[in-house]
Amino acid sequence: MEFYRPDARQAPSANPSFRTLIAVFGKIGLLSFGGPAAQIALMHRELVDEQRWLDERRFLSALSFCMLLPGPEAMQLATYTGWRLRGVKGGLVAGLLFVAPGAALVLALSILYGALGHTPTVAALFVGVKAAVLAIVLQALLRVGNRALKGRLDWIVAAAAFVAIFFLDLPFPLVIVGAAAAGYFLRVPALASSPGEAMSPVPFSDTLLTLGVWLAVWIAPLLAIVAVFGSGHVLAQLAWFFSQLAVVTFGGAYAMLSYLAQVVVSGYGWLTPGEMLDGLGLAETTNGPLILVNAFVGYIAALRAGGVGTGLLGALVTLWATFAPSFLFIFVGAPYVERLTHAPRLASALQTVTAAVVGVIANLSVWFALHVLFTQVDELHAGPLRLFVPQLASLDVVALLLSCLALGFVFVARWGIAATLAACAVSALLWLGLLAL
Repeated sequence: MEFYRPDARQAPSANPSFRTLIAVFGKIGLLSFGGPAAQIALMHRELVDEQRWLDERRFLSALSFCMLLPGPEAMQLATYTGWRLRGVKGGLVAGLLFVAPGAALVLALSILYGALGHTPTVAALFVGVKAAVLAIVLQALLRVGNRALKGRLDWIVAAAAFVAIFFLDLPFPLVIVGAAAAGYFLRVPALASSPGEAMSPVPFSDTLLTLGVWLAVWIAPLLAIVAVFGSGHVLAQLAWFFSQLAVVTFGGAYAMLSYLAQVVVSGYGWLTPGEMLDGLGLAETTNGPLILVNAFVGYIAALRAGGVGTGLLGALVTLWATFAPSFLFIFVGAPYVERLTHAPRLASALQTVTAAVVGVIANLSVWFALHVLFTQVDELHAGPLRLFVPQLASLDVVALLLSCLALGFVFVARWGIAATLAACAVSALLWLGLLAL
């Protein structure tokens, strides 16, 4: 299905073999802890700084494009990079390797959770890993901000995006549209690149063919589930709900969490509120996109309907419904990214969207820090304002100490992601052991 491939004139300076592509994205998939901010920073280091497969402009342009799409932006960025290097086959390899290690781990932990429930050892482990993730996210925020915020307008847009989401609870698509409009009308556009640098034109018939093929890839297996089990079965309900979720949740995993929790807990009654939080904690502390929490939901929901075998099918259904649309979005839209970035005003709009992304990541960082350091965080409303107010008495001293330790590992010792995660997890388990003495 090599319907479209980047023009050779515009290919990156490196031309990696499939073995190299598999090795690099396999490494990224194994080390992609910490949510989208840390994952994007990891990919930037590997793809731009070390492998030099993308330059800074193309990386940020692709990131802005992926942020405009529903679904997991980090996984879509990996898919785009693979597509750019080796066509559709490369995109499939990169996207699947980004997701597969985390999906396998989440599924294994979901099976253990369904069998054993929550234990003190697992709880202590989660505290340590969350502390490490907090430090990694803050490091990613600084790295992405340093590269994306170039002028006064960028800083204003980033701050406005943070206020709009964190304090005003405005919809993410509205924030992105506002940022794009600001860049389009307020920024002085750069001169367009020479025509020789742009991608070759894409025949519209090829785009329609790609769209048709990937719609079939996405929908046909889910229709087969409905045909076999019936429309009222939990597997059919999972297929329908997560397919809807895949196309309406802009802004990454955090943007969809409140809607997901409300429907899963109050609507379908698949999980209790405590189980939903456990699943979120599990997904936050494993590699891969946070949206892998969907696999946990699918497994637990289907487990109760028909045992472990049905639970495994439930997890697979949710994974397919979640990630197949992302391949569709990238393979249909990727050929147009370069054309957009070579149009001066559209390039200005995308650059400003990238600045807004910094504000979004800052919002996620603050939200995450509050929920790591405090066990109780109240959500208050005063007119149009939304405030997250932690209860000071609920401060988790162990989490605070471990977070300080993680910050030392990351910013002072300059340890890598894997080493920081392992050290904080071991420290948390040692603390639990001391308490047991």
